[in-house]
Amino acid sequence: MNRALPVVRLRVPTDEDAVAWHRVFDHPDVMEFHGGRPAELSVYEELTARQRKHDAELGFCLWTMLDADDRVIGFTGAQPWPWEWGPAGEIEIGWRLGREHWGKGYVTAAARTTLERVRAAGVGSVVAMVNARNTRSIAVTERLGMHLAETFTTPTTNMLAHCYRLDL
Repeated sequence: MNRALPVVRLRVPTDEDAVAWHRVFDHPDVMEFHGGRPAELSVYEELTARQRKHDAELGFCLWTMLDADDRVIGFTGAQPWPWEWGPAGEIEIGWRLGREHWGKGYVTAAARTTLERVRAAGVGSVVAMVNARNTRSIAVTERLGMHLAETFTTPTTNMLAHCYRLDL
């Protein structure tokens, strides 16, 4: 059964969003595939600043995700793959959502908006790098019509990562 996707709004991250992201992602389930423990506030301060730069230069970034009540619930968007291993030189879409908002369709709705925006910015294809054990994110890639293209072993954690691709 297909249910209607929730209302979700995306905006370029503000300085204040670093604090909101730090708070929303402070849950072991959320961080399971992102280092396993909550990140310091400084990580989110740097990340939101980098995303503002991406938006100004590229026309897209990891946007702050807001629900119908304008509460920060996570982020989704796109950015250049930042490492030398994996799909170097490609545009990666990604998402992270606060635990209390899982299972409601927010990521799928926001990721579809992301695909529209990056297509409009002239991007011809995207990748999504997902930990091979992250069944929730793998399900999102499938809902977006992405296909498994490659697998990588991450150099820092030796974890298996799936690279999903989608031509826009």
